[in-house]
Order: sequence, then structure tokens, then C-alpha cells
Amino acid sequence: MKKIGMVGVGLMGMGIASNVRKAGYPLGVLEHPGNQPLDTLLEGGAKIYRSARELAQNADIVILCVTGSPQVEDVLLKEGGVLEGLSEGAVVIDCSTAIPSSTQRIAALVQEKGGRFMDAPMTRTPREAAEGRLNLLVGGDTDLFEEIRPLLATFAEGITHVGPVASGHRMKLLHNYVSLGTIALISEAAACAAQAGMDPSVFVDVLAAGGGGGAALERLTPYLLRHDTSSLRFAMSNAEKDMNYYSAMAEESNTARLIADAVRGTYARAAAADPVRFAIELPSLLNAR
Repeated sequence: MKKIGMVGVGLMGMGIASNVRKAGYPLGVLEHPGNQPLDTLLEGGAKIYRSARELAQNADIVILCVTGSPQVEDVLLKEGGVLEGLSEGAVVIDCSTAIPSSTQRIAALVQEKGGRFMDAPMTRTPREAAEGRLNLLVGGDTDLFEEIRPLLATFAEGITHVGPVASGHRMKLLHNYVSLGTIALISEAAACAAQAGMDPSVFVDVLAAGGGGGAALERLTPYLLRHDTSSLRFAMSNAEKDMNYYSAMAEESNTARLIADAVRGTYARAAAADPVRFAIELPSLLNAR
């Protein structure tokens, strides 16, 4: 089977790595202080590499699951990075959330090195990652997509080929803008309802039966009713980062972004107040203003 190298074994990456290893793929992971505890992976036969170059030298496919474009560029392009160790025909799969223009530049450099590139950003949460039930939005060559699809299926149940390279990252930003925008809108309304003393269950029921229903409300509901944060474990700082990326993409394409700028400002203020709190707690932060 193809040898897999994994960069970024955080909350999402741990689920990917675990399911890849369970499927029988030889796995190597890059040592990093941001990783989750690796004991289970090591017990399952995974190897640890201390440099990205060494990891790439021992992998047919390198999966990146890092924070964003600066981290992708760093791990690929720095001295001792992935690009230095990449072999002819090897594949780089970027599961991060990234700016499409950066993705296109990175893909060109990988191709110059003789490798192949695919962007496959994720939707859903660490729980689905652990269960192997992520959704992937894939950008890349059709033949490469079909070749890699069995690997992707080890950690994802919804796999959509969006188009050429960077299409996956473009679609992920569109998705996150709509998702985060809806969460911000409902959260602001929830804060207003709470200040008025409205019963949260009535608020949720009325929205669910009307135009406010959908995935965003479903993820917010456990917190609104029970202060249970388990349904949307997504830090404010990540929400702000994704909205910054969306605004950059919209600016590059010269498209309207007035609403996006307002949503970005909402998360920027929340992140400044407490960057590590989860986005589901936005109603509390809005109420505190």
C-alpha cells in the first residue's frame, strides 16, 4: 500500500491519521508540539519523523492538516521542508483551509518538483474526523482524484470533486462564510432574545419551524438550551481566520463583501475577547458587550 506521511495531528488530523492507519496504510507523522498525544498511533505502528523533509522522503503521499496558508507554505517551502524531500510522482494533499491564490502557487511549485497536488479541505468536526465521517471538498486533476479516492474514503464519507486545483479551498471558504455567517446571525438574535428574558426553547422551536432552521441552528441548539459546547468545537480565532481568508478571496475576485466584512468584524471582536473559546459561545460574548 502507499506510504502516507501526515503533517498536523491536531484535533482534526488525529482523526484522519487514526483512520488511515486503521485501514492498513503505513503511516509516518511529523513531530510537532501542536500534535495530540501520539501513543495510540505509535502502538499501531506509526513512525515519527523529526523533519518534514525526512517525512516526505519516506512517503508516497503527504497529507497536510495545518492551520492555514502561512503554515502550509512554511512546512512545504522552508529549509528542510516537504518540498526538499518530495520524490518524483509523490502526491501532496492539503486538507487545511487556505487562500486559493496561495494554493495555486504551492501547487505549481510541487509540480515543478515532479510531484502532484490536490486540495481537499474538510467540513464537519473532530467527532466526525474520529469516526471517519468527514466531508471533503476536492480540487485537482480528475485522474488523480480517482487514484486517491480510496485513501480519502478511509476518513471521509462525503467526497465531492469540486474542480481543478484550488477549487476545493475556494468552495471551503464559501461554505464556511455561509456557515459562520449564519451562526453569527443566529447568535446575535439569541443574545437579544436572552436580554429580553425569552425562553430559549421557544426561540429555538420558532426558528426551527421557520426560516431560521438548518445545520447552524442544530449545532447552536445544545448550547442555547443546556450550555453544552460539544456540537461546535471551533475556536473563535479559527473563525476569524476563515473569515479573513474569505474576504481576501472576495477582494482578489473583486466581488461584494459588505456582509462578509460585518461577519468578519463580529468574530474579530469575539476572538479579541477570548480567542480560544468555541464559536458556539458567541451568544455569551455578544451578550457581554
